[in-house]
Amino acid sequence: MTRIVKNPNPTLADVGEQAVITAIVAHAPSTRNGDDAAVLDHAAPNSRTVITTDTLVEGRHFRRDWSHPAEIGRKAITQNFADVEAMGARPIAALLALSAPGDTPLEFVADLARGINERVTDYDAELVGGDVTDNDRITIAVTGIGQLGGSLPPLRLDQARPGQILVASGHIGYSAAGYALLKEFGRAGVPAEFDPMLRAHCSTILTPGRGFVARSAGVTAMTDNSDGLVHDLYVMAKKSAVTINLDSAALQPDDLLVRAAELVGADPWEFILSGGEDHTFIGTTFGPPPTGFVEIGTVVRHNSMGAVTLDRAAPPYTYGWESY
Repeated sequence: MTRIVKNPNPTLADVGEQAVITAIVAHAPSTRNGDDAAVLDHAAPNSRTVITTDTLVEGRHFRRDWSHPAEIGRKAITQNFADVEAMGARPIAALLALSAPGDTPLEFVADLARGINERVTDYDAELVGGDVTDNDRITIAVTGIGQLGGSLPPLRLDQARPGQILVASGHIGYSAAGYALLKEFGRAGVPAEFDPMLRAHCSTILTPGRGFVARSAGVTAMTDNSDGLVHDLYVMAKKSAVTINLDSAALQPDDLLVRAAELVGADPWEFILSGGEDHTFIGTTFGPPPTGFVEIGTVVRHNSMGAVTLDRAAPPYTYGWESY
């Protein structure tokens, strides 16, 4: 039974589990949500299901003094749907598992759900269910579900081949710059000109359909830049047993990235090569760059150990995000 409360700003403990679920469904509505499990429509003929999951933990992946709840919701969907699209698939649904302390404001959950709904709507997808539970810190786990249509293979990490070009879609380095600015100045202290970088870090925005376009245009291997450009490309290079060479001329930091780096006393190349969380799509193809992509390097040769170079030399920054 839902508790009756008079508090104009109730917490999760004030209202109880069912009211929390009701708030989520109200702000991220779906006709498939509300039963014991969601029943999705049959996949199209010659179609496969793609599933991924990712978790955001307060204090490790987001901070409430840096990010609005709706931004956190959008980010949670973006990072999962980017993984779906990196396979060349189309996102169709998401599940949310939310753990939060009882003193968390209900308004936080409502705004989180609103942000989730804004982002799934961008993809013509829905939040179709999930779970809520008590915890000592806010943890947001999203499962992304997609469909991979047609007979073309998925864009696997082990399908990069010598002679291909390396292509990318999206900003590289902006999220890392936004993070550095937030660490230095806090949300309120970052100059307005750097708003694109704050959005890149707090609420990454991607153009839906890039994965589908890439697969249709002949891209064979793809990943999203989530843990750092060199780090993520090394995973691809190792799985494909190749050396991938980045072209510094194609990756030159723009003026805004240079100014951000100067402001925090950093090297913009560190943002580009090791930053991560841009969720830029990076792929390999024998053809020209697909629509919305640009060439940033080449796959130069077989290499059983896998390697990533910058202008045929070792990159100055090679680290990336590691959970442990």
